[in-house]
Amino acid sequence: MINIIKYLILVFLLFPLQPISAQTFGFGCLGFAGGYGGYSFQQYKPAGLNNYIVVYNELRTDSSISDMKNFGKTQGYRFGLNFFRADFKGFIITAKGFYQFLSEKHDASETMTGGSSNTSFKLELNNWGLGLDLGTSITSMVSWKVLDAALLFNSATFVNTENFPGARTEVQKYKSGSELGYTVGTGFILDLIDEYVTLEGLAAYTMISIDEIKKDDGTYLTLNEDPDSGRMKNFIESGGFNAVIQLNIGFPL
Repeated sequence: MINIIKYLILVFLLFPLQPISAQTFGFGCLGFAGGYGGYSFQQYKPAGLNNYIVVYNELRTDSSISDMKNFGKTQGYRFGLNFFRADFKGFIITAKGFYQFLSEKHDASETMTGGSSNTSFKLELNNWGLGLDLGTSITSMVSWKVLDAALLFNSATFVNTENFPGARTEVQKYKSGSELGYTVGTGFILDLIDEYVTLEGLAAYTMISIDEIKKDDGTYLTLNEDPDSGRMKNFIESGGFNAVIQLNIGFPL
C-alpha cells in the first residue's frame, strides 16, 4: 500500500511538467478548480484507550450507574479542494487536499457521597490529507473511481471531563503529535449538473496510529488511573473502514 501511495505522489509531482490540453483539464472542457464538503465515518482500534476503559469500569463495579462504553467508531466532516482534474484518453486523474474532523464521545455515571458524578470521555481526530485518485467514465453521468489514495497527517485530542457533586468540574486534556497514515479506497462520482455539481461516494481502508498523548505540561496519559502505572502505548493502534459521501462544486478557471 505504501509503495502505491509513493508512486502516486511521484505522478503528482511530475504531472505539472507535462503539457495539458485546455479541453481536458478540470471538471469541464474549459478548465475548473473544485471545492467539496461532506460526511465521513471512520472505524479504528484504540487499544490503549479501551484497555484504560476496562480498568475504569472494573474500579467502579459497586458504584456504577452506567459504564463507560468502548471507543472505535467516529464520525464527522471532510472539506477539501480538487487542485486539478485531467482526462487522459478516458482515464481521469484528480489531485486533491482535504481536512477532516472526526469525534466520538461517551459518558459514565456513578454514585458518590453527596450525590452522583458524571464523567465524559471525548476523542477528536484531525486529519490533513494530500492525495490522488484515478477514475474512468462508465456513462455520461457516472464515473468509477478505480483507486483513491492519500497520505494523512493525523493528530488526536482526548478530553476527560468529570462533574462531581456540588457543581465541581475537572477537565483534563491530552494531545498527540502529528502521525503519518494513509487511506486507499474506491468509489463513484455522479454528475448532478453537467460536471459543475457532482455527488461522490468513497469506501476505503484508512490507517491511523497514535502511540502516546500528553497534556500541555508534559504529563502523559497512563495505562490506567494509577499515576504509577506507566505511560499508555498504542492509544490508537490502527485504523479501519472509512466511508465518505461528499458534494463537489466546480469553479471555472
